Amino acid sequence: MIKTPLETKILTALEDVAADHGIDIVDVEVVGATKAPCVRVRIDTLGEGGITLDEVTQESSWISEAIEALDPVSGSYTLEVSSPGMARPLRRPQDFMARIGQMIQLTTTAREGRKRYQGSIVAADDSGIVLRVTEGTDQRFEFDEIRKCSVKPVFDFKRQQEGN
Repeated sequence: MIKTPLETKILTALEDVAADHGIDIVDVEVVGATKAPCVRVRIDTLGEGGITLDEVTQESSWISEAIEALDPVSGSYTLEVSSPGMARPLRRPQDFMARIGQMIQLTTTAREGRKRYQGSIVAADDSGIVLRVTEGTDQRFEFDEIRKCSVKPVFDFKRQQEGN
């Protein structure tokens, strides 16, 4: 996955201490203005069941301290700590391997004039994934050409209505 040097620096610093807290650093993004950016940190528990809002609040203090110790941004910035949500970002090979068969949205470096893809993961290994795009063809993407990827939540409202 392509990350900026700043995002990589923050991600590495947080991952170095996250396991001690029983936390998985799902993703780090630095977005917004360069003078006062927003540092977004998405976290989850290492165990099953997902993270609660109370747990996110509880974990925010050590995350803030770790980022402050790193001092990655000259000047002020906003820190957002949240759960990965339903449209969970995927960035590591194991994230993709655990979601074979699921729909994802993918942004890549430009390939034949196209950057965005949507489809289901057919296969994943340590160097990339095979995506069955919505047009029906399978395409391989190496991790070093993937800029951003997230799970595409699927809502089946028809089945919910039939169940009532």
